[in-house]
Amino acid sequence: MKKTALRLVCLLVVSLALFALLPFENISGQPVQDHSVTFFLLNHPDGDKTNELTLTIPQSLYLDYAMKNHYVFSSNDFSKFVTPYVFKPVADTLWKLYNNTEDFTNGVLMLVHQITYEATIPCRYPVETLVLGKGDCDLFAYVAASILEAGGISTVLLYYEALEHVQIAVDLGQLPVDVRTEVFHVSYQNVPYYIAECTGSMWRSSWRVGECPENYQNATAQVVSIDDTWPLSVGQVFASFHELDPSAITLQCSPLFMVENTKISLSGQILPLVVGENVTVQVQTNGGGWITIATVPTQQDGKFNYTWVVPVVGQIEFRASWIGDKQYNGAYSNVSGIVVLPLYFIAVLLFSITALVVMLVVFIRFRNKEPLSPPTLSNESEPEVPVVENTAES
Repeated sequence: MKKTALRLVCLLVVSLALFALLPFENISGQPVQDHSVTFFLLNHPDGDKTNELTLTIPQSLYLDYAMKNHYVFSSNDFSKFVTPYVFKPVADTLWKLYNNTEDFTNGVLMLVHQITYEATIPCRYPVETLVLGKGDCDLFAYVAASILEAGGISTVLLYYEALEHVQIAVDLGQLPVDVRTEVFHVSYQNVPYYIAECTGSMWRSSWRVGECPENYQNATAQVVSIDDTWPLSVGQVFASFHELDPSAITLQCSPLFMVENTKISLSGQILPLVVGENVTVQVQTNGGGWITIATVPTQQDGKFNYTWVVPVVGQIEFRASWIGDKQYNGAYSNVSGIVVLPLYFIAVLLFSITALVVMLVVFIRFRNKEPLSPPTLSNESEPEVPVVENTAES
């Protein structure tokens, strides 16, 4: 009796497995749809153009990997979850966007940084992670390594056993130049493999190849190599991309001349009109670097306004930008400049102007003053002196 029951259970399991692999229709009568997932990729880590990348995963491919063995007995089993053949069309598409190994790798990191982080047990194959739309460090590493290997970029897995973390490292063939920190790498077969952290939710500004989170900079990691052979599968992940529509952003500032510690008004607009998007306002002082001073949302008409108290003097320049959305590329505004004068300069200027005005008034009054008239002689005749006649006889 027990043997019969066991046979029935085994038969049921096998039947269900075969049934899952067959092309079938759902209860609504519609064919089962393939899976489509979308990612956004910049043309460069600091790029100004965004591309929408669409990956199409056949349902049969997803079911095939869902039925595979997912057991991990040691860290050496990690490499079986790297499936380059499946992602060869994706890698070929990315090479149309990027022209060097560093940009290609950073593009792959942008992709995996957009997958929702969620601690996951057991392991999954990359196509499963993409369909489910979530995973953790090791699952992201498998996706990234699969695409990189498919693109011809040698990759290894880094396993931090004590920290329960997985990264990848990449042979770029050159020192990365777009890093914002110290460059980190591991040596494998006497070749530098540069660290590439696959976790991070802010995909536009997250980790780049060569950068490493502080927790893992001095930690010990096991290097897990990836098999050079590419086992075939029942299908591949297909990819297509298109660049997002262009946009523009304007910026005006007033007044053009002002005194330090007074307010300046900044205003602008995103075109086409978008509502509730964040505009980043930056300032550059006397030719220095750009510093962000505010993030301002757009209003119903796509306009934004911001008032800033200027704490510095000299030549001040402003610019505004936005990162774009799912339809439009981001954009930078024109650069608007003002001149900010120090308070002591204004005091000296006012004193100088006042002194000049006083001197001018005195000068004008002096010129217009009438000179004193000299004394004049009278024209009246002198009075006659009476003549006394001498009547005495001589």
